[in-house]
Amino acid sequence: MKLNEIRDNDGARKGRMRVGRGIGSGKGKTAGRGQKGAKARSGVSINGFEGGQMPLHMRIPKRGFNNIFAKDYAEVNLGLVQKAIDAGKLDASAVIDHAALQAAGLGRGGKDGVRLLAKGEFTAKASFAVTGVSKGALEAVQKAGGTVTLPDAAPSEHEKKTARREANKAARAAK
Repeated sequence: MKLNEIRDNDGARKGRMRVGRGIGSGKGKTAGRGQKGAKARSGVSINGFEGGQMPLHMRIPKRGFNNIFAKDYAEVNLGLVQKAIDAGKLDASAVIDHAALQAAGLGRGGKDGVRLLAKGEFTAKASFAVTGVSKGALEAVQKAGGTVTLPDAAPSEHEKKTARREANKAARAAK
């Protein structure tokens, strides 16, 4: 087999039907849409419409809650970190952060950072710079002789507003 001989299996890719191109094409005139009605016209918004009856997606009770403010962390277990160190994918002498974990194929996703979890055995003396850590993971890393540094928490908007209010109150009292 040569590179120039590689091709798809027969029937793997089917060309799209060109509609509305004359009577001889077999899909001329109405282009397979039938006669009149909403479905024959452009801009059909009929998904879920049940002829005026209450649609199924509105009849069924809703469950749960989707928190739009939830943080997205890449969760990494210590056992997998230990395996990566043993395999030579991670350097235990350097600081292990999100970028290092991603390079080792561990910290996938997590637009808000990495959270260390305690699942698995951890024996390497390593220092971590992560966004979050579970209590068990922190104990395991410290027991192995390593350290975990977390970023300083930025004050929330509420805390900033309260601090400004207190400062203004103090300034008015000083006058």
